[in-house]
Amino acid sequence: MSTAVASVAGIKYKTAEEIEIIRSNGVVLGKAHAEVAKLIQPGVRTEALDKRAEEFIRDSGATPSFKGYNGFPAALCISVNENVVHGFPGKYELKEGDIVSIDCGVFRDGFHADSAYTYPIGEVDAAIQALLRATKESLYEGIKAVARGNKVGDIGFAVQQYVEARGYTVVRELVGHGVGKQLHESPEVPNYGRKGKGPVLRDGMVLAIEPMVNLGQKNVVQEQDGWTIRTADRKPSAHFEHTVAMRNGTFDILTTFEYIEKIIRV
Repeated sequence: MSTAVASVAGIKYKTAEEIEIIRSNGVVLGKAHAEVAKLIQPGVRTEALDKRAEEFIRDSGATPSFKGYNGFPAALCISVNENVVHGFPGKYELKEGDIVSIDCGVFRDGFHADSAYTYPIGEVDAAIQALLRATKESLYEGIKAVARGNKVGDIGFAVQQYVEARGYTVVRELVGHGVGKQLHESPEVPNYGRKGKGPVLRDGMVLAIEPMVNLGQKNVVQEQDGWTIRTADRKPSAHFEHTVAMRNGTFDILTTFEYIEKIIRV
């Protein structure tokens, strides 16, 4: 789950043991995503996806990080087409050609893990397929910037350069964030920025890196529900997210798309 741009002080560094708790939660989270992936097809209501994810998470001895967070009503943020993030599950039935961002968090043993994946529904327009591919690739470009000697701004720079070179735009109002005992911790992790700016990346930092990339303009608006963020021009947006630790001067991805991609056969 992304966070709005805000100033939050105090980075909390994690021990090796705490990082392994988050990794374990990342496995549960990846498998919860896979349970959702099994159901995704035209005609499925988004509320059915949310129900299955919550059942799986609770059956795994964990709790959904998002449910009840600042009043959010569901286990999943489900954002379709022009909705960027923080959409509500409901009666909407997925249609052929839609794309849907599924953002989920898991809390267990005192720590959160957070990840998102954007799924195509059936046959999707080639331009939108390219958007999904570039957004996912930009996530890994950002992750590669988690390295000794770099700063948080290097992550955003890497994401921004990658997607803008391909003609897409980066959402500015919402950012990634630290993850740990709280779902949203310092530092903020924008998907844009300048090299060498922001906090120094140090071992023990755990970050949710989550590019939100638009096919059209970068501008977004908030819907009247107080949560859903959509593109101002109503063109599609994609969102991918991993929880990542810095260890021994390099990145260590704690969440996984492995279980998802066994289902959707990427």
